[in-house]
Amino acid sequence: MQGTVTCGSWIRRPENLNLVVLGKSSKKRESASRSVLEIFSFDPQTASLSNSPQVTYVFEETEGEPVTIAVHPSGDDLVCSTSKGGCKLFELSGQETNLKLLAKELPPLQDVGPQNCMAFSVDGSKFATGGVDGRVRILKWPSLCIILDEAKAHNSVRDMDFSLDSEFLASTSIDGSARIWKAEDGSAVATLTRNSDEKIELCRFSKDGTKPFLFCAVQKGDKAVTSVYDISTWKKIGYKRLLRKPAAIMSISLDGKYLALGSKDGDVCVAEVKTMEVSHLSRRLHLGTCIASLEFCPSQRVVLTTSNEWGAVVTKLNVPADWKEWQIYLVLVGLFLASAVAFYIFFQNSDSFWKFPLGRDQPGRPKFEILDPQYSEDAFGPLDM
Repeated sequence: MQGTVTCGSWIRRPENLNLVVLGKSSKKRESASRSVLEIFSFDPQTASLSNSPQVTYVFEETEGEPVTIAVHPSGDDLVCSTSKGGCKLFELSGQETNLKLLAKELPPLQDVGPQNCMAFSVDGSKFATGGVDGRVRILKWPSLCIILDEAKAHNSVRDMDFSLDSEFLASTSIDGSARIWKAEDGSAVATLTRNSDEKIELCRFSKDGTKPFLFCAVQKGDKAVTSVYDISTWKKIGYKRLLRKPAAIMSISLDGKYLALGSKDGDVCVAEVKTMEVSHLSRRLHLGTCIASLEFCPSQRVVLTTSNEWGAVVTKLNVPADWKEWQIYLVLVGLFLASAVAFYIFFQNSDSFWKFPLGRDQPGRPKFEILDPQYSEDAFGPLDM
């Protein structure tokens, strides 16, 4: 793909249609070219992007380069942070072959400077930004009413993520600290504890609905580990070495089954959350280049990665295939039929007592001797337990 890719993200559309949005810088392009935002279609059969974009937006020179992108869970809204023009809103409409991208201004986020990270809450009701200047903002969506505007939240925001229930926002700083915020009112909840030799760099909340954890990529001395915090106490409960090298980016799948880490020299590892064991490892995926974006496809076991040097890469994960809905129904029907066959065989070979009564003169009718007139209504008599 032409141009320097600075950021990228998946767009989830109705009927399991997935698109990819890429921000491209004018650097290394012709002098007359400007930075652009491009949307590509995704082919799940070949796990590849279309050769040409479905729709393109060209940034003004005064807006600078695209820095990071956040996509609303509905897939209708995109927010792009730029190096000079603050944040810009894009409304996406139309079908895959007739997409339309309408650019709008975001009054509370105009001229706020570049944002290192942005995130929508899982329910889509809130939007958060973390600035290069260390400022953390939480806004209601789509009203853009300000919930939190903390100018001195961090030295410079490194990463952020909303919890599954959209109750908490976690943010990390380039100085290695991490804070937890109440998303509803913006109050500070906790500062994660760490040792003097630890730097908390990246954060992602668990998303499977059963394990209330916060995963953090931590540089522990000369070792890179993934620490796990209990969100009921915000205490660290353990850590695991997954990537085994400094991480540049972290991501978790929408169903919460897989956690991914991208290194500063182009490697990607994917771990199964249930076992915290590496299920997929791609070495030198972006050879020698820091991975800028890493995100799971909403409906496929595929990840999108971007880097300045190698652009956008779509990788199919080498993990066990998920059960399709029709496969589950097929298994249920099979179990029902097997149960019916087993019952029929049992019925045919069981004692005649379990069959329908025979006629009075029919052969094979069991004859019970009444041992005591007192129990004439029950030929078996009372049972002595």
